[in-house]
Amino acid sequence: MRKTVIFVMAALMGLMNLATAQDAPANNDGSKWQFRLRGIVVTPDESADIEAIGGDVSISTAFVPEFDISYFFNENWSLELILATTKHDVEAVGTAAGDIDLGHVWLLPPTLTGQYHFTGGDFVPYLGAGVNLTLFYGVDEGPVADDVDYDTALGFALQGGFDFMLNDKWFLNFDVKKLFLNTDATVNATTALGATVTADVDINPWIFGFGVGVKL
Repeated sequence: MRKTVIFVMAALMGLMNLATAQDAPANNDGSKWQFRLRGIVVTPDESADIEAIGGDVSISTAFVPEFDISYFFNENWSLELILATTKHDVEAVGTAAGDIDLGHVWLLPPTLTGQYHFTGGDFVPYLGAGVNLTLFYGVDEGPVADDVDYDTALGFALQGGFDFMLNDKWFLNFDVKKLFLNTDATVNATTALGATVTADVDINPWIFGFGVGVKL
């Protein structure tokens, strides 16, 4: 995972160097900034290695708004910062102690991607890749555990989508992202189970978004 993140960060730096060396205008109409407001569905593709009691993890799907900001170096190359926060219910399932309700947790996963846009008309598809930093906060440990702690996670992202221009400024957007995200969780269940349990959790969510954007 660490080598992959380093590779993606190096690729982003190379993309920025390449983009700033171009002589083309920032965007089709010369605008450098682009803003989108999307509704997104965040669907974890979760799995876990839970010590001592075994089992797996179940993490709920979330529906939230998302805001992103893009800066165009030229009409093809851009950087996009993606901002959203999601709340997920968490459950340990199939453990030696049965299914365990672990309450809920909020995720704040700012994601920076480098994108290439295929220009030439009103339909503008793009591909992207980048890095993600996920912060866990607002933890409610549920009715069984005394406390649940999640480590801050660094991962990477792949992205694809398209903009459909309505006029020179406004457009519709569809976007799909895959985050590769892993965290270590520590569950203090001393009262109920007489032990503290650790787990290596892969969250790896798919994120589907649809919304509207504007160029400035």
